[in-house]
Amino acid sequence: MGIAIGGTLPLAVGVAISPLAVITVILLLVTPRGGVTGPAFLVGWLLGLAAVATVVLLVVEPAGASSADGPATWVGTLQLVVGLALLAVAVQQWRARPRGDDEPDTPKWMDAVDAFTAGRALALGAVFSGVKPKNLLLTVGAASLIAESGVGAGQAALALGIYVGIASIGIAGPVVIYVVLGTGARTVLEEIKSWMIRHNAAIMTVLCVVFGTVLIGDAIGGLGT
Repeated sequence: MGIAIGGTLPLAVGVAISPLAVITVILLLVTPRGGVTGPAFLVGWLLGLAAVATVVLLVVEPAGASSADGPATWVGTLQLVVGLALLAVAVQQWRARPRGDDEPDTPKWMDAVDAFTAGRALALGAVFSGVKPKNLLLTVGAASLIAESGVGAGQAALALGIYVGIASIGIAGPVVIYVVLGTGARTVLEEIKSWMIRHNAAIMTVLCVVFGTVLIGDAIGGLGT
């Protein structure tokens, strides 16, 4: 199981560092209903990650992701495709970065977070963790690594739980700050939000390049054996 957990840890960190999602949960927390919508976003995030990873495991594991001879060839191919897709996302993010003193663009719906209900915040959290390209690709890659390790169902579930927990630290952090600091959390959260908005494209580019390269390297190693 150590191989399964160790292989997915870097990918979990890549999911945890999701600037736009962090910005969103902060915006929710500083609204009048932040005590409800912020945690709801976190719950949705957890559910989205768990759902995607579970579906991938249920599909990949019965298909023979591993054997006595090592990982199946098609698993390496999947990881290669995911890695290349992450590099494509990196190129898109870099091309969309703000130039010079230009202000970074933020989605228009962010202006309406004051009106968000808990249900809408929960759904948005699930979309951010389970549908957004970078997180979706990293989770698919993590689930395939768990499957190819050949661990049993119980150990795979534990490895998956650890992955989801670590991948949620970035979103859980602002919620914890809000709960611990109360009214004093606004200043801290606003500073985090401003920094994330300014450097979103650069952070996303670096993450996608690093983890795309990691998956491509694993794929090449697996396909070469």
